[in-house]
Amino acid sequence: MATAFDEQMMQIALGLAERGLGDVAPNPAVGCVLVQGDDESAQIVGRGWTQPGGRPHAETEAIRRAGEAARGATAYVTLEPCAHHGKTPPCAQALIEAGVTRVVSALRDPDPRVSGAGLEMLQKAGIDVEENVLEEEAARLNEGFLRCITDGRPMVSVKLASSLDGRTATHSGHSQWITGERARNRAHLMRARADAILIGSATAIVDDPELTCRLTGLAGRSPIRIVADGRLRLPLTSKLVRTAQDVPLWIFTLPGGDVARRKAFVDCGVTLIDVPVGDEGTMDMAKAMSILGERGITRLMVEGGSRLVSSLMRAGLVDRLDWFQAPKLIGGDGYPALAGLGVDTVDDAPGFELLEVLSLGEDTLQSYSFRR
Repeated sequence: MATAFDEQMMQIALGLAERGLGDVAPNPAVGCVLVQGDDESAQIVGRGWTQPGGRPHAETEAIRRAGEAARGATAYVTLEPCAHHGKTPPCAQALIEAGVTRVVSALRDPDPRVSGAGLEMLQKAGIDVEENVLEEEAARLNEGFLRCITDGRPMVSVKLASSLDGRTATHSGHSQWITGERARNRAHLMRARADAILIGSATAIVDDPELTCRLTGLAGRSPIRIVADGRLRLPLTSKLVRTAQDVPLWIFTLPGGDVARRKAFVDCGVTLIDVPVGDEGTMDMAKAMSILGERGITRLMVEGGSRLVSSLMRAGLVDRLDWFQAPKLIGGDGYPALAGLGVDTVDDAPGFELLEVLSLGEDTLQSYSFRR
């Protein structure tokens, strides 16, 4: 039976796992804590989290740091230890060889190569196993990995920044800055935790963004930049194209197109990804998301524009919504955060469940998960 102390230790492991978000795809972000003693005399002897690129795994990192102190310890792991031989030996076997006597796991691994086999391996070795401790929190943290395994696509998180009345720019197109510095810094942290970031071609052309993480010390955590640009309208002189040799730039585009223009993008270091036409006569975004899943992207952050976000909403591809709101009113002649969704009745409107509300100076961030 799990105790309050078990939950406390698992919470620490989840905090460690969070360090890997945006830096470990296609692997899950996992945390592991090795503890000697009970809640009255407990001592953490080893900590680990999935390292950049997905290896080493959290368990082997914690064991390495603990050394001989791992023997007789309890291991708190946010995801079931792997049981298969990949690029590294099974983590379940590493825990057995380290002499761990108890393993507390938050979440079963849905990967069919694992899915209970890791826990079974531990139990057969005589190790006491406790499951499902803070399972919901662990599932939310690794929703991208889980979504890729179950649906073959990344978790899609939409980030919007608007006035209280849902406007992203004035009638003249002026938009800088709707939100304040604290909100913008939070958005950059979200970029650092994403594997890739997606915008539409209109946003790329009008704003000419770099889409990098500009927080001190996290510049190396900038995600892959992706532009949905069916007709390859993005200027070759844009900041995105000019920096493609430094930070990867992928472009979703329709098959065919001008051969010379396609070559010019490729020569600049851009990766072109052909996406077929969907039912709406535009690029099939469901297919685009499947392509990202095949390429190992587990966490996709979408920053606009309004038509791109609405197309993802209509296709049922949005899993999370992070909405920054500034205490300002722009009015009906401003640019809306969302284009039309084709909703006929209120019951047909996409529904979301509120996860948290953060105050960021004068601004607020409301985070929601899509209600399926």
